[in-house]
Amino acid sequence: MKNVPIIVLDFGSQYTQLIARKLRESGVYCEIVPYNEKIEDIKAKEPKGIILSGGPASVYAKDAYHPDSGIFELNIPLLGICYGMQLITQHFGGVVVPSDHHEYGKSELEFVDECECKIFENSPNGQIVWMSHGDKVDMLPDSFMRIARSANSPYAGIADIDRDIYAFQFHPEVYHSEHGTTLLKNFAKYICRVESTWNMGSFAKEQISKIKESVGDKKVLCGVSGGVDSSVVATLLNEAIGDKLVSIFVDNGLLRAGEREQVEAMFKRLGIDLITVDAGGEFLIKLKGITDPEQKRKIIGETFIEIFDKEAKKQENIEFLAQGTLYTDVIESVSVKGPSKTIKSHHNVGGLPEWMTFELIEPLREIFKDEVRKLGLELGLPKDMIGRHPFPGPGLAIRIMGEVTQNELRLLRESDTIMQEELKASGYYDKVWQAFTVVLNVKSVGVMGDNRTYDNTVCVRMVESVDGMTATFAHMPHEILERISGRIINEVDGINRVVYDITSKPPGTIEWE
Repeated sequence: MKNVPIIVLDFGSQYTQLIARKLRESGVYCEIVPYNEKIEDIKAKEPKGIILSGGPASVYAKDAYHPDSGIFELNIPLLGICYGMQLITQHFGGVVVPSDHHEYGKSELEFVDECECKIFENSPNGQIVWMSHGDKVDMLPDSFMRIARSANSPYAGIADIDRDIYAFQFHPEVYHSEHGTTLLKNFAKYICRVESTWNMGSFAKEQISKIKESVGDKKVLCGVSGGVDSSVVATLLNEAIGDKLVSIFVDNGLLRAGEREQVEAMFKRLGIDLITVDAGGEFLIKLKGITDPEQKRKIIGETFIEIFDKEAKKQENIEFLAQGTLYTDVIESVSVKGPSKTIKSHHNVGGLPEWMTFELIEPLREIFKDEVRKLGLELGLPKDMIGRHPFPGPGLAIRIMGEVTQNELRLLRESDTIMQEELKASGYYDKVWQAFTVVLNVKSVGVMGDNRTYDNTVCVRMVESVDGMTATFAHMPHEILERISGRIINEVDGINRVVYDITSKPPGTIEWE
């Protein structure tokens, strides 16, 4: 059954993906497309409503982003958020001007007395919302009315109720907007008349059907790492095509301690045949002397693909390569959904090199990490595997600042093992999104047993997050950090200092490289 979506036009806001997340959490199917998506492609999706996201530009700027004007002639509900509100205002003849003072932060939303809008159903007057804008609506278009205001935004909410067009100056999608999820759900339910029927069960059925149809009697090569993403992809493929799945685990020499054995045991438990390729030496030779993080990622990605191609030639009838690409990978790598800025490259994003003839299958490309976990549970994967912390495709290479050597890998594996043991023993493993150690390749003076030392520094990184798009450093009890630090310094030869990373995302990324 085809999902009837609400479409989000991405104008480059850092919050755009949160709009989709909030709607999906409410059981409403939602797709994000670039702001300049052709009207014919939008029509083909048969949307029930369109949301215009925020963005960093000004609508009156020379290079302002503008959608196909045909969206305003579709006679379906529209919701503009921040920049989207200003676009709607401008298109229908209103006036947008620079604000005297930029407004960033929390604000109290006051409903206009004479307006009883369904979009505010089940949400209280005086609710806290999050503002982030430098422009403002100065004059409303004809037929529009004000439905809400705040202390600094006289037009915090506007609407043309007869045409089902609504717009907010604030961001309902962010955590700080107390009832933002309710407002988005109200737009879907009462304005677009979309029922909350989408969930991971329906997504799984849809993907299994798509895979069967795409693959036919051919085979699919699937790279697995033992992490949540690749394990869910392999299980989904196994459900869809059974023995036409060829699963390959590449031991790139950049894994955590004991990880190869854990992966092999887990796939045996899942009943999925696994081919293990021992390629650690090959990866480390190619990484010799490399210190730039982007070079590391590219070398690992290219080597990974080369090994896959070599292994694929041993098989017959393989035409597809499956990858566990997630929405967050796509967003952070390339601006495929709009004018958002590239943060870093991911080794499994951006398609295959021209010399490789496989067709890509990426069933998780449009969902977030927490949705992948829900999908895994839906497919019957064990909870201990679903609860594993994310692990980057390039492995430990991007947790070593500088050149990757056997000694640095030893320091990293031993320190990381200690940290994981202490987290699990304290019950904090499941309370944080991700936790790992980083070898900084910075040496400092220390004193051990009355002797001077000059050894390595390790950084402990622990973050709390929902989907990896944003994160805050975990406020860990000091006694746990103290145990981790003490054990690492006492048990790992070559480390004499441990530091804790208290950077959130943004401005930092979760991984160091």
